[in-house]
Amino acid sequence: MSGDFLLGGAISHIQGEAGHRTGLEPVLLAASIPARPGETVLEGGTGSGAALLCLAHRVENLHGIGLELDPGQAQRARDNFAANQRPNLSVIEADLTTQSFTQKFDHAFANPPWHAPHSTASPDAARLLARQAPEGLFLAWAKALAAPLRHRGSLTFITSAATTSACLEAFTRAGCGSHAILPLWPRPGRPAKLVLLRAIRGGRGPTRLLPGLVLHDPAGGYSAEAHAVLYQAKALPF
Repeated sequence: MSGDFLLGGAISHIQGEAGHRTGLEPVLLAASIPARPGETVLEGGTGSGAALLCLAHRVENLHGIGLELDPGQAQRARDNFAANQRPNLSVIEADLTTQSFTQKFDHAFANPPWHAPHSTASPDAARLLARQAPEGLFLAWAKALAAPLRHRGSLTFITSAATTSACLEAFTRAGCGSHAILPLWPRPGRPAKLVLLRAIRGGRGPTRLLPGLVLHDPAGGYSAEAHAVLYQAKALPF
């Protein structure tokens, strides 16, 4: 186990030494969710709980449930929620594609596996599960997360730019439209490797390409805009 901090030290966060390890993605994902105080959110593949913790830090009285298939990760998320005194956050150890809910959620989100099945396989089984996306995964995750959403609730993925069309198609087939795309550029003038994708349950508006966020300045440090998101819990302008 190893300890670190998120949002400039505001959140303590424990994750495993092996397996999939948290990077920038959950912090950026949390910054993109348009939750309001008192709302309820659902995360697919919550891992060690970083995204839910970051979102709960920004949004007062947030209620969140994370779905996590890996038992070790699910327990780490519970421990992290307890360590940060977040009783309104919880984890269900389950496959999100088979889990059903009677309650409705205001927002759902995920950082789904997106590496192609034919890419270089990790020798670590947990890391492989968290990274590689078998055929049909985006649609399965989109349908599972959209099903318990309220009408006009938001569905958000952070994923690779290469999977944008597949994810947007999955959103549409899951009944979520009014797509928005927010590119995440590694540096000025570089192609985006990651994107944030949002859709609205029952939305019928046109697809919007948003200004996006440059993560690093030419010197290699975080840009001022990215620093505000990663260290000061500023929301992204979706």
